[in-house]
Amino acid sequence: MSDVEVRGVTTGYGSTPVLHDIDLTVRSGTTTAVLGDSGSGKSTLLKVIAGFLRPLSGSVLIDGSLVADERTFVAPEKRGVGYVRQDGGLFPHLSVAGNVSFGLAFPRRRHRGRVLELLELVGLGPEFADRRPDQLSGGQQQRVALARALALEPKVVLLDEPFSALDTALRASTREATASALRQAGATALLVTHDQAEALSFADEVAVLRDGRFRQVAAPRLVYNQPVDPHVAGFLGDAILLPGAATDGRVRCLLGELTVAGFCPSGACKVLVRPEQVQVLPVGQGIEAVVESCEYYGHDALLNLRVEDGEPLKARVTGADAVEPGGHVGLLVRGPVRVFAEQD
Repeated sequence: MSDVEVRGVTTGYGSTPVLHDIDLTVRSGTTTAVLGDSGSGKSTLLKVIAGFLRPLSGSVLIDGSLVADERTFVAPEKRGVGYVRQDGGLFPHLSVAGNVSFGLAFPRRRHRGRVLELLELVGLGPEFADRRPDQLSGGQQQRVALARALALEPKVVLLDEPFSALDTALRASTREATASALRQAGATALLVTHDQAEALSFADEVAVLRDGRFRQVAAPRLVYNQPVDPHVAGFLGDAILLPGAATDGRVRCLLGELTVAGFCPSGACKVLVRPEQVQVLPVGQGIEAVVESCEYYGHDALLNLRVEDGEPLKARVTGADAVEPGGHVGLLVRGPVRVFAEQD
């Protein structure tokens, strides 16, 4: 197990920087998810750590050893890094066993036991060993790619959007199998993704990247419940941002007078309310609103609401409590809310 340290790294392509003086530490044996929009610099960060791209300034250390700075550059194959691409990158002419054992010393036939151990680790039985990649589902291919990355017992495993091409059900099961395999292997891992739910559920820490800079790096619950600015709040899950006026730990906004969690600036502000905080009651209680539409998901539903002369709101309810469009309801807010100064 090894720490990964990125210190003051600036890099890009040609004369255009993509990452700007960023710092990140992934603690040994943990997983950090780097979350950001397309073009924010997520994959560029992985390339710098893997050794596919040199930093223009700053340094990268793996297990305390310097692998890259302005003068030092350790080749990718000597960094002890496993890399899992979005498409898996399996060799189509090799069997599953051949793919998993590809980086191991010859003759590979001696590694059959190790291959079967790795397949079991990623949730695949021994019957998969002799299959070809084109005989596997997308999720199975990604599990084989992970097994191949773990075969050489790397210090660090880098995962570049490995689940994005899978359908919803396959994505969830493959993600769970991958997380379990990384934990059992005690691997230090860095996952790049644009999927908020994936980042929150998969990682020990979430790093939100925007325009080549980290906006917040913290545990998933902290990033979700205590975002540092409106952008992070809106990027991580559904967010209702309302104008408000705050004083003495209270804020008044469209949804009434609410208690503020954490720092409370005085004066004009933006109020963050999560849809799951909005309690839907019979009309006559709380703030009256009309249901404009209902996004029904079975286990829950998202109501799109509007109060008279007000901004659109959202409320997340159980599927059994979904309200048809046109229905009138009352709204109350559960728990304290977070506020941001008007200039944030």
